[in-house]
Order: sequence, then structure tokens, then C-alpha cells
Amino acid sequence: MNFETNKDVLEWYERQERSLTDNFLSSIPWHEVKDHPIDKNLIPVLFYMRDVETLTDMYHRELLRTPTGKDPHISKFMERWGVEEITHGEVLNRFLNEIGVETDDKWQSQVRRAVTTTYNTKAFFLSMITNLVGKRFTATHMTFGAIHEMEAALGYRRLIALGNHPVLTHIVNGIIREEAIHAQFYRSVARLELERNEFAQKMARWVIEHFWAPVGQGSLRHERTEYTIRTLFGSDGASESLDKAVSQRVRQLPGFADLNKINDTIMHMATTSNVSFEAALP
Repeated sequence: MNFETNKDVLEWYERQERSLTDNFLSSIPWHEVKDHPIDKNLIPVLFYMRDVETLTDMYHRELLRTPTGKDPHISKFMERWGVEEITHGEVLNRFLNEIGVETDDKWQSQVRRAVTTTYNTKAFFLSMITNLVGKRFTATHMTFGAIHEMEAALGYRRLIALGNHPVLTHIVNGIIREEAIHAQFYRSVARLELERNEFAQKMARWVIEHFWAPVGQGSLRHERTEYTIRTLFGSDGASESLDKAVSQRVRQLPGFADLNKINDTIMHMATTSNVSFEAALP
């Protein structure tokens, strides 16, 4: 798809139908969940994914404090994006409940309160820097978003393969469809912003090379990130899947032709982490 303006990308996005509609949600066969086993080692992964989705409103607020969030087309996208991501978290929480894992009625508030102080401090200084740089930082924000959405979609596909649970597969396939649309929006806007000037390309590349980390790392405890990455990407074929689904697509963006940061970071974590099941729980 070729877009000429951010407005074009938004108009395309608004034509895409939701997957997790009310009809979809009401048709989930929750009564069948316990008819199929689930590997208990996936429980911390499900918690992690739930919490990353739930923290979308925090990321949304952070972007609104920057020139990126003040772009009328990006901010309009973010309104729907935030609602969809929150729904993903709620459905994953329900699945955890249905397999017998209890969660508190106020679990969403608990997730937000558990965000690390280090993350909040870094987010504050980052918003100051982005406001100094101005609109040229939008390319960096959008590139980050594209990588995170593609990484999340691949993580969900790995979860389906490992879980081998029909109800979970049905739910997660719906989530993946929405994540893929989000990724297309981010990547399309990132391309437009990167094409505008060489400075934006160099800055985005430098920030990705020095500060990119798997989605959720920083806002959630590093033990939880490491366990999730090892579980999802610690098996044969993971590196090839990651390169095909994420890295090769990022390399198509202006200024990112030879990027290896994503594969190097995730595969190093996947092969060196030794975090226990207990340490990876919320």
C-alpha cells in the first residue's frame, strides 16, 4: 500500500473493521476452556501480554504530551488503538480466570501501580527531549510503534503454537488481526516521516540502536520480560521467524536497511535468560 500523507493512512485505518467486536466476544466458548489442557509455563506469558496491553493507556498519555501525539491523524488513530489494546488485555485476563488463575477485581489498577519508577523517570525525560526536537521525533515514535506491534503479533503466533488450545487460538487470532492493522498504520506513517528528511532517519536509527528493547521491558520488571522472551523465542526456528516477520520489514524503512538490533536483542535474551516461573509472575 502506498500512502502520500498521514491523512491517507488514517483514512485506510478507519476503513478496517474490528475483529474483537461485541459479537466476537459474546461468541467465545468460555465453557470449553477447561476441556483442553494448557501448559502452566505459559501462565506468566499470558500475564505479561495482558499487562502490556493494559498499559496502552499509559503509553497513549505519554505520546499526547509530545508533538507526535498532537498530530491530528496520529491522535485519532491512538483513540481507537487504545480501546482495542485494552480489550485485548481484558480478554486475556478472562482466559486466565477460566483456566483457574484468579485475578483481583482491580487487577488493571494493580498493573498500572506496578510500573517501575525507573520507567516513569525515563518517560518524563524522554517527553522533554521529544518536545525539544519537535515534529522530527515522530519518525522515531512511529518506528518504535511499528516494531512493537509486529513483535507482539509474532509473539501471539508463537503463543498459539505453544499453547495448542482451541479457545486460546480463537481469541489470539482475533487479537493478531487487530495488531497487524496497528502495525500497518505505524509502519506506513513511519515511512512517510522518515522520507521527509535525513535527520529524522539518523535520529530514529540511533535511538533504535541504543534504546530499543522488547515490548513491555522497562514498564514491567525485567524478569518478566526475560521469561516471556525465552518461552516464546527459545525454540528452534525462532530467529528465522523473527527475522522474517519483524526485522526484514523494518529494514524496508528508509535508513534501516542493515538493522540487526531486533534479532540480536531478542535472541540473546532468549538464549541466556534463566528466570524461574515464580520470578516471572506479576
